[in-house]
Amino acid sequence: MSDGAVHRSGFVTFVGRPNVGKSTLLNQILGEKISIVSDKPQTTRHQIRGILRGEDTQIVFVDTPGIHKPRTLMGERLNSAATEAMSDVDVTCLVLDATQRIGPGDRRIAEQLPADSVIVINKVDRVTPGALLEFLQEAAAFDAVAWFPVSARTGEGVGALVEHLLERIPEGPQWYPDGTTSDLGEGFRVAELVREQLLAVMREELPHSIATRTVEWEWPRIKVEILVERESQKGMVIGKGGSVLKEVGTRVRRQLPEGAFLELKVRVERDWQSRPGSLEQLGY
Repeated sequence: MSDGAVHRSGFVTFVGRPNVGKSTLLNQILGEKISIVSDKPQTTRHQIRGILRGEDTQIVFVDTPGIHKPRTLMGERLNSAATEAMSDVDVTCLVLDATQRIGPGDRRIAEQLPADSVIVINKVDRVTPGALLEFLQEAAAFDAVAWFPVSARTGEGVGALVEHLLERIPEGPQWYPDGTTSDLGEGFRVAELVREQLLAVMREELPHSIATRTVEWEWPRIKVEILVERESQKGMVIGKGGSVLKEVGTRVRRQLPEGAFLELKVRVERDWQSRPGSLEQLGY
């Protein structure tokens, strides 16, 4: 902190429907990969915190699961994690997808927003200026103090959004030490990387009822368990001759420090999405 300067800090949360680009936006703001990304619903399943540090400022961004119509107990808990993130923060940002029409889901979330919220219209690089103008006119009906068209993918408009958020945060302490960009533990991070690469490798074949957790960590040896709900799903995740697990392991190891030994194990835990005990063990 500079001599005599007032330190300001605060919490900013991103909320919205699935696949609007909240995690990509967080990663773009921080300049590094904090939250895993994919085009599949429910990619983000926890509140992910990323820390942006300035000379006399610190913003803690909270990425949340996409709010959706739940079909399982896990879905209900993901929605709760997202809506709870709107309380006890300094600024709430509703992220909308410019390539999709504003729908009932967006409006339901908007009804829960604090009056001083910010509307972030993402994916503007994928729409025409005319379509964006029409979208902005419709989004203007939401109760908010500012609207920012951005592209989380290219970075367009993100700087202006961050400048606005920096102006909004109050005087406060430094919540995290210098050099900290996330509050995620290494075990959680590796498990998330495994899930991200499963989403990428299996594409449409990946069961929604899949979870990952790190069960052993004794560097350089890391063991990650992949949970499925059915025996038939286990074979799909392993792949013919172990092909899927081999490809996932290779992709994840590229993102780990040199020398890491990653073991992947698939286990069947029936109906874990609907069992409170299983969800609690997984941190949901």
